[in-house]
Amino acid sequence: MNASVDTAGAMAPQDVVNLARYPIGDPDSPERAALVKSLRDYLDEHQYVALPDFILPNARSRAVTEIDAVSHEANHNSSFRNCYLSRVKNPSLPEDHPINIFEDTSNWILAYDQLPDSSPLKTLYHWDAVREFVAEIVGEDRLYDNEDPYQPVNVLIYNDGDRSSWHFDSVNAFTVTLMLQAPEAGGDFELVPNLREGELDNPDGIRAVLEGKGETPVPVAREPGALCIFRGCTALHRVAPVKGATQRLMAVMVYEDQPGVVGRPDVNETIFGPRVAANG
Repeated sequence: MNASVDTAGAMAPQDVVNLARYPIGDPDSPERAALVKSLRDYLDEHQYVALPDFILPNARSRAVTEIDAVSHEANHNSSFRNCYLSRVKNPSLPEDHPINIFEDTSNWILAYDQLPDSSPLKTLYHWDAVREFVAEIVGEDRLYDNEDPYQPVNVLIYNDGDRSSWHFDSVNAFTVTLMLQAPEAGGDFELVPNLREGELDNPDGIRAVLEGKGETPVPVAREPGALCIFRGCTALHRVAPVKGATQRLMAVMVYEDQPGVVGRPDVNETIFGPRVAANG
């Protein structure tokens, strides 16, 4: 974390992460090695792994309170898109090709710079032990913090009726999320693993899922406090429509395989809103 950032009042890492259940602080611990192996093996087989109660209740409660205080500043993202995150049809392909099947998506997003510097989410994100733990699970020699002013750890907010339609992630080899608050109903995270591999697509299998006729989606346990790591490029996934007045709150932690990564300004403006352009 940048030494110039004022983190006064921040929680210590051991007050954020449930080290009794996840002993990640000691890299030489045999318990940690066994934990990493079991999680890596599960991820390799299922394309996702969930870690319940990864953060402690007080840290989660504080994060939710801080998000509530600034949620009115969140940028609303709404689109009509296909599962490849495109909003443009391909007239050369059949109407029932996945490229030409579109669904509504709607949520709200808070950027990294809108969260307090003392946020437990930033403590979690920037702690070396967490980054190294994630790297070992996903099979990377080393991961780096994202250095963009908006992206590193951000928060997705789903209100009543909001949803994330079926999609593949575009470039992320893996995605790390942290569930902070569950809605009253709906908002389930569902995933269908191994529907494509690299450049090899599977339009018939993908179309079947989109039409509700294909492989049964896996409901991923997402109780508050759970960390989830998944392969969003190969696993089709969605967040089902949220129901009720209680917001669904989920943090997204963005790690990179090289240092110094920042986002493109035009992409950031699309995701985080017009204030990106105003900030130069």
